[in-house]
Amino acid sequence: MESNRQRKVAQIIQEDFAELFRKQSAESKQSFLVSVSDVKISPDLGVAKIYLSIFPQEFRSSIMKEIEINKAQYRNFLGQKMAKQVRVIPQLNFYLDTALDDVEKIEKELRGEGDNPVL
Repeated sequence: MESNRQRKVAQIIQEDFAELFRKQSAESKQSFLVSVSDVKISPDLGVAKIYLSIFPQEFRSSIMKEIEINKAQYRNFLGQKMAKQVRVIPQLNFYLDTALDDVEKIEKELRGEGDNPVL
């Protein structure tokens, strides 16, 4: 069970990073989309798990590498945004959210377009 404080901090982090990634993708020469699908924060507000959906799929590994390299800058950005709201800026862990891919794969299988034969 998440506390109200955890939900509020997670929502703030999600909104701030969604806006940051939207601006970065708009400024980029490549055409891609990074969306923040979920944020989970530890009870002590010390660690934030940020789940990202990246489209198209071919940019996923390169974008995730770039995000990992710039993790300290993202934490600094978050610190500037949340300085008055929390005592400690959480450590950031970024994860690739593949839930939509799994749903698409299941739907494809159900339509008979996958590896499984239609009975």
